[in-house]
Amino acid sequence: MSTPAVGYVGADVPVELITAAGLLPLRLTGQPGEDHTPGDRYLGRGVDPVARSILTRILAGDYGPLEAIVVSRDCEASLRLFYALRELHRVEPELRLPPVRLVDVLHLPHHTTTRYVHAKVAQLREWLGRWRPIGDDDLAEAITAHDTLRRSLSRVAASRRANRLSGARFLEVVAETTRVPVAAAIELADRVLADPREADGVRLFLTGSSHDHPGVYETLERNGFLVVGEDHDWGELLFARTCAAPTELALAERYQYNGPSAPRASIGQRAEHTAAAARACGAEVLFSYARVHDDAPPWDFPEQRAATGVRAVLAERQPYGGLTEDALAALLPAGAAA
Repeated sequence: MSTPAVGYVGADVPVELITAAGLLPLRLTGQPGEDHTPGDRYLGRGVDPVARSILTRILAGDYGPLEAIVVSRDCEASLRLFYALRELHRVEPELRLPPVRLVDVLHLPHHTTTRYVHAKVAQLREWLGRWRPIGDDDLAEAITAHDTLRRSLSRVAASRRANRLSGARFLEVVAETTRVPVAAAIELADRVLADPREADGVRLFLTGSSHDHPGVYETLERNGFLVVGEDHDWGELLFARTCAAPTELALAERYQYNGPSAPRASIGQRAEHTAAAARACGAEVLFSYARVHDDAPPWDFPEQRAATGVRAVLAERQPYGGLTEDALAALLPAGAAA
């Protein structure tokens, strides 16, 4: 019998609590290229297409049966998605949407912020307790398991930096670990480590919008690049930080201090983090990909470029899951684009 799933949106959702409640944390993804008219109807066309695609897929039942949906306030599009789901659940019961919960994690380095985030984590723990009460031992076991997964994924990232894994395959592996129980996810990461596959290309660090689909990575790598690092929350930001202890407070601190993501961090924080991460993976090119209706990355780019000190290219208003010909041409020598 399969484990009942709770869908979640955003890397600020404490997945450990879902696991501790005996449920499967299932990160919801959009689907580039598919019609998302139903999502447009409720969210409008001025919202990030990822959120519109996710709403469309929820309405179509593409994720299978979900016990609940938890949405993090990681960006404006996620917040808009939460409000739409809450209202649809309230006013259109015939849609049979699952209950939805917002989790608001702040990322300021203050004790008052820690208290706020801890309270939000405790509230989510209580809410998930309607499926199974979460005891301290349950929570400690879940935290330990997810930290083990994060360490395994960190080793996968190191394998990529050593040219033993392509960027596209790395992104696929990370996404796969968000769709299966944590024990199976650890096994998956360890299998990838045991089966290295040589990869090569101009070493590129990807910043800007997040990627829940490998399309952009695949395009870059077909054209002679190797994506050796990124600073979005479907990549290394997802697992870079572990918990200091298997406790509720340490869990809150882990999410409070995770990042820095483009929508929630200062320009200076982003530039410092991007430069350090790009140096660590020996990047030769910095590429900032800004998806249509994602306005944060272009503000970060000038300081990221200055701090990183390598050739840097900004591509604005890019389609979900793809690159325009102009964006690719800006990265490549004349006539080299495939």
